[in-house]
Amino acid sequence: MASEESSLRALESLMTEFFHSCTTNERKREIEELLNNFAQQTGAWRHCLFFLSNTRNEYVMMYSLTVFENLVNKMWIGVASQDKMEIRSCLPKLLLAQHKSVPYFIRNKLCKVIVDIGRQDWPMFYHDFFTNTLQLIQSPALASLGLVMLKTTSEELACPREDLSVSRKDELRKLLLEQVPTVLGLLTGILETYWDKHSVIASTPPPSPTSGESVELLGSLFQGSQYSKLLCQPMAALDNESQQLCCLVLECLAHLFSWIPLSTSITPTLLASIFHFARFGCDLRTKAKPGSFISSNSCSNGQLNPGTVPPASNGGGRNGQQSEGTKGDRARLGVYAMTCVNELVSKNCVPMDFEEYLLRMFQQTFFLLQRLTRENNAHTVKNRLQELDESYLEKFTDFLRLFVSVHLRRIESNPQFPIVEFLGLLFKYTFNQPTHEGYFACLDIWSVFLDFLMTKIKSRLADRESVLNRYKDALVLLLREVLNRIQFRYNQAQLEELDDETLDDDQQTEWQRYLRQSLEVVAKVMELLPSHAFTTLFPVLQDNLDVYLGLQQFIVTTGTSRRLNISAENDCRRLHCSLRDLSSLLQAVGRLAEHFIGEVFAARFNDALAVVERLVEVTCYGSQTSLYDLETAVPSVLKPDLTDVHAQALAALQAYSHWLAQFYSEVHTQNQSQFMNLITSTIDASSPLITAKVPEKLLLSACHLMVSITSTVRPVFLVTLPAVRNIFNLITAEHQTRRLPQEAHMLVCRILSNMLLLPWPNLPESEQQWQTRSSNHASLLAALTREYKGIRGTVNVTPRQPDLDNMKAVIHQTLPVLRDLVDSISGESTKSRQICYQSLQESVQVSLSLFPVFIQQPDVTDEMLAFFLTLFQALRVQMGVAFTGQIIHTFLSMFTREQLAASILQEGSAGCRVVQKFLKILQVVVQEPGQAFKPFLPNILSLCMEQVYPVVAERSSPDVKAEMFELLYQILHQNWRYFFKTSVLTSVQRGAAEDTMENEAQFTAAMQAFGQSFLQPDIHIFKQNLCYLESLNSKHKLYHRKLFRTSMLLHFINVLLQVLLHKSHDLLQEEITLAIYNMASVDFDAFYSAFMPEFLNGCQGVDSGQRGVLARNFKLERDLPSFTQSVQRLVNDLRYYRLCNSSLPTGTIKL
Repeated sequence: MASEESSLRALESLMTEFFHSCTTNERKREIEELLNNFAQQTGAWRHCLFFLSNTRNEYVMMYSLTVFENLVNKMWIGVASQDKMEIRSCLPKLLLAQHKSVPYFIRNKLCKVIVDIGRQDWPMFYHDFFTNTLQLIQSPALASLGLVMLKTTSEELACPREDLSVSRKDELRKLLLEQVPTVLGLLTGILETYWDKHSVIASTPPPSPTSGESVELLGSLFQGSQYSKLLCQPMAALDNESQQLCCLVLECLAHLFSWIPLSTSITPTLLASIFHFARFGCDLRTKAKPGSFISSNSCSNGQLNPGTVPPASNGGGRNGQQSEGTKGDRARLGVYAMTCVNELVSKNCVPMDFEEYLLRMFQQTFFLLQRLTRENNAHTVKNRLQELDESYLEKFTDFLRLFVSVHLRRIESNPQFPIVEFLGLLFKYTFNQPTHEGYFACLDIWSVFLDFLMTKIKSRLADRESVLNRYKDALVLLLREVLNRIQFRYNQAQLEELDDETLDDDQQTEWQRYLRQSLEVVAKVMELLPSHAFTTLFPVLQDNLDVYLGLQQFIVTTGTSRRLNISAENDCRRLHCSLRDLSSLLQAVGRLAEHFIGEVFAARFNDALAVVERLVEVTCYGSQTSLYDLETAVPSVLKPDLTDVHAQALAALQAYSHWLAQFYSEVHTQNQSQFMNLITSTIDASSPLITAKVPEKLLLSACHLMVSITSTVRPVFLVTLPAVRNIFNLITAEHQTRRLPQEAHMLVCRILSNMLLLPWPNLPESEQQWQTRSSNHASLLAALTREYKGIRGTVNVTPRQPDLDNMKAVIHQTLPVLRDLVDSISGESTKSRQICYQSLQESVQVSLSLFPVFIQQPDVTDEMLAFFLTLFQALRVQMGVAFTGQIIHTFLSMFTREQLAASILQEGSAGCRVVQKFLKILQVVVQEPGQAFKPFLPNILSLCMEQVYPVVAERSSPDVKAEMFELLYQILHQNWRYFFKTSVLTSVQRGAAEDTMENEAQFTAAMQAFGQSFLQPDIHIFKQNLCYLESLNSKHKLYHRKLFRTSMLLHFINVLLQVLLHKSHDLLQEEITLAIYNMASVDFDAFYSAFMPEFLNGCQGVDSGQRGVLARNFKLERDLPSFTQSVQRLVNDLRYYRLCNSSLPTGTIKL
């Protein structure tokens, strides 16, 4: 006894020293080693039992419990049965004796250790494990302890970790499911008892606005509902201890509902009880103020009630945790109750006999929604929601989202469910949200509802009108309110809170996200009610346009400066709001463009024409008056506003380019004057902005609009317009005074190139004027590449640094433009590509001759290879076999093994990107059909397997590796007959002759490279390569080929099974199991009779008896679901056996 006392004192001092701030890391490691050695000793648990009974040191308690936890979870199989009995007897007694005096985290840890023992031994060796928990719950003094045990049991036994065999997991789930009705009955009883007990007290105080609810509140939502009166009972006035206990009950229920199936065990009484407590979240008195030190027993009117100081209970620990106050606890009750509801509602699979309960649940939840959105003299809806606990509101929004996304289709047609009234409540709830995040979440719910409505209408076109009429009023209200919410005119205070500078992960600001989500809802309503949406939006747009178009009268010109003569602070603020709103509404109008084209073009022509004419008018006005160039009273605000409106008007007009294209095709045989006026005015509005003096945002908007006109609309008369000729002259001038920014320069070049290369719509080939356009395109390209082609004549083998920098600048300016031009016509007709290549031919040859000179300059090589990659992808046919061969030969000779190795080793560098692009070019080459490039295959394979692969094999190099394996896959897939000379006759006569193999060594090396990649940690490469193997199998029967079947198949299955066992690529479990199935299905007989016994015999860490069990449990099934189950069981049980065996004491004899 004395020695145990001294051990305890020594341990206490060690633990105190370990956690002391002055203790060095080295000393901590020494203490850690001492403690670990002690824990490994046989019988250490006895000392720990003494320590737990005789210490108040929390560190010592935690350490002792960790020793027990380790013993139960890792060494239990090797513990003597007498010792197990003693532990099973002592720990529950210890819990009962000390649960009130120890901190809550120690109590919870002790509960978990006892549950872990139950996980191993219940019911065979620990038959009273669960009944003890139920008895605790039924004992008033120990109910909270029993509930902690129950929740821990649900967490640890319902979804146990992998340290149990599959059969034991199944047994535990079955045992627990048998107990569910009893458990739910007990928990229902507790909730009812506490509610009833405290409702009696609560129903007698004097009347107040919140003490009772009028039944009339329910309206038509609950006519005939037997729960309406029940839900209108006064709120129960729970004391602090009762609140803590009910919180625990609801926590338990929430976890139980996460795994038990929906069934009649979840009774109407239980649901009603949960909803009683959900009402606590709606109570304005529930919001706990952070940092408040007001006593928990203050009443809602701020008066203190001295007679109700709650007794300290163990629910929150012993260190004064109770004094947080009942406000927070009441809110928590509501949050936990809604968590229970959401767990039930999240289940998509609803049995027939539960559908009635579901309807009842929705009725009860909508009572709460009605309560949340009720207005009275004291509070507006927004004030009411602001007062509530944020977590409760989040849970309630989650419920609404689950209801609409999972259950609306099931419940909408039920006559007992008034869907229109529900939408009215959802509307009030949405537009009174106290936070932006809450509003976003509600907009998402509306989006899901609108998607549901569109799907329903598409499936029932016959009664489209009746469906729409049912919801029309709700949709109209929604549209109007969402439009109001994006306008500063109605919502300035909230909108100015939104950040419009910081970009999120999606590269948009908070304001842009707000606007985008709002406009998505507007667009969906437009799809359902097009004419109504248009007549709602267009007048609002007109109002703001009138303000904008009226600004001209306030422009004052003095000398060279132009000023906007609006300076009063109030006027400036109103103008700022109007311009911001106009910008948003222009985006809304642009977003609706898709609803005017296609089948509805004729029906909605006049509306669309009105929009486009107005947009053309606005853009012309903006460009003529140059509002972006005015001096203003508040330049930091109004100047960006004016620029943004102009840019958004151009962008909105660009959105109608597909409508203009359809207009062009409809009128090409008629009078085109209306169409020509629109296009001419659009070009007149855009072309003056194409200058370096204009703000870049505006310049780019004008460029993008003209790109769309030239690529989508393609008017034949465009090239004759003076404005277009001016742009042509600007770009081709030999000495440009002020060059456009690179992006704008590139777009303008694309505009001119598209205009000359893309076929004109509605015209036969003979009227396309290809000859004139070809010569114009050649002169355009000659001007663009003037400096670039000049490099060839001046370059030496080793140019001096200043010259080199100048050359690099020219290359970096020219090649991206050429690449963009090629890219923009890659999907066009052969004629367009021919003309493009003719114009480019000299530049391509210059690039090839410069390539060796700049091979040591990775940034230049990167740019050149990007250009060649685009050429290969778009123009390889036009380049011809001979020249393509010359390019590939140049590249293959330049990229020596040393050059490749040096580049690859600099991960993330320009050199690395060069190798990636080179491999991409080779991918394009090997995918080319026909025999033209087949002579390069041996060299490409050799480069891949002998030069690149040895460098990347043992390094991560993810980017180069991904491209190399894709090249390898494309070689195999596109050139299968390079390896397998299977004739048509052979493939028809199944089993007649085996494959005729060629280049076997290279095929084997490629397969080994794939196999090696499965042994490495990179999950992306693993997934990519597994997909490649599966693809080769589905397209070429890879797994059935004799060479693969006889010498590789079993190795691949073995590697994939080992990966599953090591859990190194757990995210890919399904894909790996499917691949194993596909490989095994080549010859199931051989798999079961030869591979499985051999695999199990080779498994380390299991004995022969366990191998026999594993073999018997792997059913000889041939369908995928059963096979998948067998593989999962094998992996789980094999890991479990290894865990058990590794934890046995040394010298244990296995029977």
